[in-house]
Amino acid sequence: MNIIVNDQPMTLSTPMTVQQWLEQIKHTQSGTALAINQTIIPRSEWHSHQINDGDNILLFQAIAGG
Repeated sequence: MNIIVNDQPMTLSTPMTVQQWLEQIKHTQSGTALAINQTIIPRSEWHSHQINDGDNILLFQAIAGG
């Protein structure tokens, strides 16, 4: 399964949820936000939201400011 993460191609060997993928890539930073195909996925849905072939994922650090 081929996806794009922050403009870089990545191949996943099996279907997985956002949470499973973040664990696989060992991304544990707090304050992380994630969008798939230009739609923010709430953290409460990471355990159930399935990553699909061709998804374009933007993974970034949320920053508070004013």
